[in-house]
Amino acid sequence: MANRRLIAAIGATGAQGGGLARAILSDPEGGFAVRAVTRNPDSDAARILKEQGAEVVAADLDDVGSLRDAFRDAYGAFCVTNFWEHFSPEKEKAQAANLAEAAAAEDLSHVIWSTLEDTRRWVPLEDDRMPTLMDHYKVPHFDAKGESDARFTEAGVPTTFLLTSFYWDNLIGFGMEPKRTEDGSLAFYLPMGDARLPGIAAEDIGKCAYGILKEGADYAGETVGIAGAHPTGEEMAAALTDAFGEPVTYVAVPFDAFRAMDFPGAADLGNMFQFKADFNDYFLKSRDLELSKKLNPELMNFKQWLAVNRDRIPVD
Repeated sequence: MANRRLIAAIGATGAQGGGLARAILSDPEGGFAVRAVTRNPDSDAARILKEQGAEVVAADLDDVGSLRDAFRDAYGAFCVTNFWEHFSPEKEKAQAANLAEAAAAEDLSHVIWSTLEDTRRWVPLEDDRMPTLMDHYKVPHFDAKGESDARFTEAGVPTTFLLTSFYWDNLIGFGMEPKRTEDGSLAFYLPMGDARLPGIAAEDIGKCAYGILKEGADYAGETVGIAGAHPTGEEMAAALTDAFGEPVTYVAVPFDAFRAMDFPGAADLGNMFQFKADFNDYFLKSRDLELSKKLNPELMNFKQWLAVNRDRIPVD
């Protein structure tokens, strides 16, 4: 690792951190080395990263001391939390604060914080356009991250705030794949009306983060939004039709109907989709496709992602 800047990648065995780790490892002349930070350094995913040349260390987002150890002597870090592990915005905020504290204590030169908007800036709690959830939030998994941006700023950490987008990969493991209807045809259900949905391959998030790191600390203090494409539901259904070789119909689910669905986080996601639709112009503008492509020349749009991943989508 001599003369290479070391990046501590939180969640290196997951989607975003893993994408960054692989981007660094695939570019040995890029001037960076990666320290893969994970709760389980003995997992298969961690073992593969180690075999590919990563340093692998254990740390827990609930333990500031372990995060300080993971950040020690690093140039920078990629910081991410996972709301869907626990469904607790309070826990997510505490973990973000721990990351900021550890980064400040170890005097990191550049941190990328994977964040999202605090939707309460657009829809205050008293606004009844969408229900208030958990007494304090409109979109808990957005709001907790957005609120936590201040922790990094207050700690004096040179931070790039990376606004991510809907994962195309949600069609693989998050229950958003096209479904068979009673007549045997395929339908793609999405509560976006005719609005556009910025989306991205999960792997491309890490690649874009790597692009930011290569650009340097000039990005510190900046907010950067990324996406691979801005398709409508109809356009996504058309791409799915081409990929599967049979018609896929777009069904624009009403927000209230989506919020009422019987799965954990349905209300949170229903509010999220409504926020994206109601403030579509802002949401599109904040996730610039040209900049995303500049940061990651290998950026995939939805059709390109489908060409690679079609067989992984669990459609009967």
